[in-house]
Amino acid sequence: MSHDGLPDPERQRTADILFTAKVKADELRFHVAPESSVTFTGNASEDSTSGSDRTNLPDKVQENTTYSDIEVHYAIAAILNPDEP
Repeated sequence: MSHDGLPDPERQRTADILFTAKVKADELRFHVAPESSVTFTGNASEDSTSGSDRTNLPDKVQENTTYSDIEVHYAIAAILNPDEP
């Protein structure tokens, strides 16, 4: 699983499950820096991945810092193993 950029276009095209989101904001402030993770369970392949492309927002945000003109594109691409129950 990667957080360094979006899953590549081929992985997104062939994913069995694809979730994408785009968020834009004039200002964004975190009073508490969030911790986030994605875990693939069940019959998800090790090729499943997630990641984001961010504008004006670092991967690790600082508490009590205001970020301006932010944009985040996020994707989760799950590949299922059809041979597993």
